[in-house]
Amino acid sequence: MAKTKVISAKEAGSLVKDGMTVMIGGFMCNGTAKSIVNEITAKDLTVVCNDAGFQNEGTGRLLANHQIKTLYASHVGLNKECGQQYSAGELDLKLQPQGTLAEQVRAGGAGLAGFLTPTGIGTIVADSTSPTTLEGKQVIELDGKEYLLEKAIRGNVAIIQGYIADESGNIRYKGSTRNFNPMMASAADIVIAEVEKIVPAGEIGPNYVETPHIYVDYLVVKEEA
Repeated sequence: MAKTKVISAKEAGSLVKDGMTVMIGGFMCNGTAKSIVNEITAKDLTVVCNDAGFQNEGTGRLLANHQIKTLYASHVGLNKECGQQYSAGELDLKLQPQGTLAEQVRAGGAGLAGFLTPTGIGTIVADSTSPTTLEGKQVIELDGKEYLLEKAIRGNVAIIQGYIADESGNIRYKGSTRNFNPMMASAADIVIAEVEKIVPAGEIGPNYVETPHIYVDYLVVKEEA
């Protein structure tokens, strides 16, 4: 089995180009590959992530540097920079219920165009005129019940954080750092995984592989703080 290419965090950051859609794993920076995110210099990015991180940390670092044009997230309250940029008209913010956002990413990885969900019916989530609502939402009635049609999301690049990788690129996660990472690994054209260590192929048992190597293009060994 071929080995997955190992690159530096700086090389990984350079793979993100201006105007790309970038998926960043993590939940309030837990499970976020910060060593890679810190090396991104591209601008006008569309970023898909659970939240806006903290000020100048994780996704928040990209916000602080005004590198994000559009942000898809489910929670932004821990980073006042996000609110300030949105209020000033500098950031296109698209808020989604967390489960809906997760399923949009999963659907993108599964090759689906979208899915139906009752979540958001009768709320601002379903209001296509709201500036924070994704455009093009439709209400579809099925068996007498209304559902929103939510479109799948894919990225040009996904930046994920694992715990251990083998030389082939199979990934294992640690505890809650898993969060959005596995589904984002399936929903992007290029996937870069930051891990704590790389072990020989076969050392991670098949039952413990949580992201198969077929999804992973590059590995970055996490730099010590």
